[in-house]
Amino acid sequence: MAVSPMAIKAYSAASELLNNPKSLDAKNKSTREATQSFAETIEESLAKVNEMQAEKSLMIQDFASGKNQNVHELMITLQKAGLAMDMTSAVRNKVMQAYQEIMRIQF
Repeated sequence: MAVSPMAIKAYSAASELLNNPKSLDAKNKSTREATQSFAETIEESLAKVNEMQAEKSLMIQDFASGKNQNVHELMITLQKAGLAMDMTSAVRNKVMQAYQEIMRIQF
């Protein structure tokens, strides 16, 4: 029975982690940093989308009350906010599809 190269690599990586706990801490730290970075990116993106929606609402109110007569600026803001919301929905849908696919995997 031959041992595959992938199994040898996995065994040597596991052996290294057991023999050197500092490398495990470093890997956990980098994983935590990547997770924080991803979470921060998502939070920032959602905050920007929220700001666009708030700006859209304010411009609609200003236009309806007669404070602002610039239709072009209003339409541009409406399109930006709509596009940002569409992109946010698309990302959410892809994340949900990926989650459902992972949940279907049998171990």
